[in-house]
Amino acid sequence: MITLELRQTVLRLPAEDRQELAETLWESLEIEPVTLPIWQRQILQARLAELEANPEAGSSWEEVEARIWPEGA
Repeated sequence: MITLELRQTVLRLPAEDRQELAETLWESLEIEPVTLPIWQRQILQARLAELEANPEAGSSWEEVEARIWPEGA
């Protein structure tokens, strides 16, 4: 658990140091295996099966991006 003192110390660091710390912490998480709860695995499996059954129903990243960030917005 992060103590209040540690949190305050970290937040007083310059932005560049906080970014470096964040990147180091993030990279350390990539080393540890992530176990998804059963309900999340079931959702992912169902969505994958749906995509495999009807691949044309999905959208490309370009289509999704255009819906999220339309030009001129």
